[in-house]
Amino acid sequence: MRILVLGGTSFLSRWIAHEAVTRGHEVICAARGRSGSVPVGARLVVVDRDRPDALAALAQERFDAVIDVARAALGQVLAALDALADRAPHWIFVSSVSAYADTATVGQTVDAPLREAIRQMESDTSGERYGGIKVACETSVRERLDNRALIVRPGLIGGPWDRTDRFGYWPARFARGGRAIIPDATRQPIQHIDVRDLAAWIVSAAETRLTGTQDAVGPITELGALLREIADVAGASDLELVPVDPKDLAEAQVSPWSGPRSLPLWLPADHDGLVTHDPAPAFAAGLKIRALAETVHATLEDECARGLHRSRGAGLSADDERDLLRRFGL
Repeated sequence: MRILVLGGTSFLSRWIAHEAVTRGHEVICAARGRSGSVPVGARLVVVDRDRPDALAALAQERFDAVIDVARAALGQVLAALDALADRAPHWIFVSSVSAYADTATVGQTVDAPLREAIRQMESDTSGERYGGIKVACETSVRERLDNRALIVRPGLIGGPWDRTDRFGYWPARFARGGRAIIPDATRQPIQHIDVRDLAAWIVSAAETRLTGTQDAVGPITELGALLREIADVAGASDLELVPVDPKDLAEAQVSPWSGPRSLPLWLPADHDGLVTHDPAPAFAAGLKIRALAETVHATLEDECARGLHRSRGAGLSADDERDLLRRFGL
């Protein structure tokens, strides 16, 4: 197959390109090339998707599939459709479970109500607008391509090459050892998917021309069990987990989920719906999930290569954690 990946130099898009090359496909990656390199065996076409004519160089070529891993940028999605919709029989657009309007209800499926579409042309990954822009992108893909498209809505993605630090914070923190603050929210539901499993399934979907809409999520587990298993795999010998009441964390201005001064993967109770989507349809469509230990090992190896003590986009700094332990008298 001849596969065009809109992206290909960072995290999910790079793993998609890597998986497709490994399977023997011809892979063309259209990206700026600033966030990394394409996998060996793929061809990079340097484009800036913020430019309206960015994909003109590819508009005369033909592909068996186009895989668009655009973040929240409706202008980029519309420009890609204008240039390439007629150049491939199959199209995959990677959206997000953030597209759903209801963040509280457990066990939602792809038929659940979506957020109101936000037709903002510029990229915006902020929590307030991200989901609505993704809905607008999905709508544009559906209107243009109808039954030639697959919409993929992943949940939390973890694994090597992740730059959000949401999943990777925990293996890295536990590997450093000592007293590690965790949220005392052991029964909170959580689900994640290894980026390599997601990439493999997306390439398989391109090969079989799977269409429709799928939530690409892993099995539902509990946060306490997830953190304990990560600690068992990655934790240093002197690691001690220190649970702290979520109310105390909130009062100390520790944020949930992601971002600076946060405890990643922890969520307020009214957000359980974000991490409990029904995985059964994707499993029936061929999605295969590896053991958590494999994800932790690979993530920790990547974290070690980048530095366990580096500054992070999510989690607690060592200084913040020490201050919080003193504040809580722990």
